[in-house]
Amino acid sequence: MRTAPTISRVKPSARDKILAAAFALIRARGYAATTVDDLCAAAGVTKGAFFHHFKSKEDLAVAAADHWSETTRAFFAAASYHDHADPLDRVLGYIDFRKAILKGTVPEFTCLVGTMVQEAYETHPAIRQAVDRSISSHVAKVEADIEEAMRRYRLDAGWSAASLALHTQAVLQGAFVLAKAKGGAAIAADSIDHLRRYVELLFKNSRRREARG
Repeated sequence: MRTAPTISRVKPSARDKILAAAFALIRARGYAATTVDDLCAAAGVTKGAFFHHFKSKEDLAVAAADHWSETTRAFFAAASYHDHADPLDRVLGYIDFRKAILKGTVPEFTCLVGTMVQEAYETHPAIRQAVDRSISSHVAKVEADIEEAMRRYRLDAGWSAASLALHTQAVLQGAFVLAKAKGGAAIAADSIDHLRRYVELLFKNSRRREARG
């Protein structure tokens, strides 16, 4: 099973190699500690090649966030939880899938855009905006299933599908922070388990009513 989105092509271009290096190095070291020299060395390209494709390290970070969105979109779209007919099962399956991909070292399963925005939200508005685009596009997919589940189970709640979808990401990003602090995935897995139980409780009574007919 793939543990995180990667760039994989038979003959990657210099640009692809730099983006792949950014995925790996920024998740391992953070944005500030990753230099252009580091990126070039990891990608096996010259500085001239770097600046041919990217105007600056910030420009590379924005491109990396956008490419992260494209790569993760395909990664999640291929996941089997989409096969569930019941939208609530799709939501719970999504949460289970997020736990299942907590594999490898901390940099291998944590989020590139979440890592960057923690450092750059105030100092690099372009990076913050790119991260917001990335997270928001992912949230929209989760929101759609939550909204459908609310309709199916006639859940009249004081919260919205959008707010719950955002909450799932708040838990996941917080879980990644805890994994970095603790040095492993166990604490993140526990947080995701709590998230699943919470979502189940939100729909528990409505699902029981449907089961009773």
